[in-house]
Amino acid sequence: MRAWQINQEFGIENLTLADRPDPQPGHGQITIRVKATSLNYRDLMTVKYGGMRGLKMPLIPLSDGAGEVVATGEGVTRVKPGDRVAGIFFQNWLAGGPDASHGASALGGALDGMWAELVILHEDGVVKIPDYMTYEDAATLPCAAVTAWQSMVTLGNMKAGDTILILGTGGVSIFALQFAKAAGVRTIITSSSDEKLGRATQLGASEVINYKTTQEWGKKVLELTDGVGVDQVVEVAGAGTLVQSMEATRVGGFIGLIGILAGTDGEVNPIPVLMKSLRLQGVYVGSREMFEEMNTAMAVNQIKPVIDRVYPFEEAQEALKLMESATHFGKIVITG
Repeated sequence: MRAWQINQEFGIENLTLADRPDPQPGHGQITIRVKATSLNYRDLMTVKYGGMRGLKMPLIPLSDGAGEVVATGEGVTRVKPGDRVAGIFFQNWLAGGPDASHGASALGGALDGMWAELVILHEDGVVKIPDYMTYEDAATLPCAAVTAWQSMVTLGNMKAGDTILILGTGGVSIFALQFAKAAGVRTIITSSSDEKLGRATQLGASEVINYKTTQEWGKKVLELTDGVGVDQVVEVAGAGTLVQSMEATRVGGFIGLIGILAGTDGEVNPIPVLMKSLRLQGVYVGSREMFEEMNTAMAVNQIKPVIDRVYPFEEAQEALKLMESATHFGKIVITG
C-alpha cells in the first residue's frame, strides 16, 4: 500500500510517499480502505515541526479519515466488511471526560494516522458514517466537528436563543456556525476577509465583524449585544485574542479555548475571569460518544460539511500548502 509519511526531516517538502506492506488485522482490529482524509492545523504543525514534540518516526500523519471496512480480525462485533466508518481522534477515549491516558492514542501523532491507502484500527476506534454523507463529508468530522460539538454542546450547554461568538472561518469555526444555526442560536463571526464573512452570512451568521478594520472587536461584540456580551465564545486563536474574547463574554459566560492560531505569546490578566465569573476551559476534540451524538444531530438537521477544496491522494503537499496559506474556508479534503 501507499502511505504519506514524515521521516527524520520535517517540512512540507520532505513529506514522502512510501510503499509499505499491506497491514493485517489482529484480534479486535479492522482494516479500513481509506477513501478520504482531511487536514487540520494540527496536521500542518506535525509535518512542519513534529520533531519538537518527540514523535516517533517515520510517522503516517493525519488524524481524520473515512473509508470502508474491508477485513476484520477475530472477535470483532461492532462492524463488518462493507461498513462505512470514520476513525475517532483519540482511539481509547470512548466516553466520559478527558483522561491523561488518551493522549497516547491520538491518530497522526502518538499513533500512525489516516494518510494511507489501508489503515488498521481497533473496532472500538471508529464510528459509522451517516447514510447521507459521502466519504469526503465524513472525513472532515473526527477532529474539527467533534471539537466544536464538545465546546458548544457538551461543555457550553448551547440552547436556542443563546448568542455565540465564533472566531475565524476554518474547520472548527464553520462547524460551530452550522451547529449554532441548527440550534436556533444567534451567531457573531469574525474574519479578516470580507469575502469569507460574506460566505459566513450565506451560511446563516447573524452578524459579522472584520477584525482588521474593527480592531477592537471585543467592544463591537458588546455593542451588538447591548452591553451584555455573548453566552459563549469558540476561541480558536489563543493568547492573541483571548483578552478581547473575555471582554466580549457576558457575566457567567463560557469560553471554549480550542486553538492557538494567533500564537502563544502574550499576557492574560485573570481579573476579568474573576470579576465576570467566566468559565474558561481548554477543549481537545472529544470522545466516541460525543462523535456519535453529534452524528445523530447532524443527520436530523441534514448538515453537510463545508469543503473548500478536494485534492487527489498524490497532491498531499499542495493540500498542506493551502492549509498553510490560511485562505481556505471550511475544510480541506484529500481523496484516497
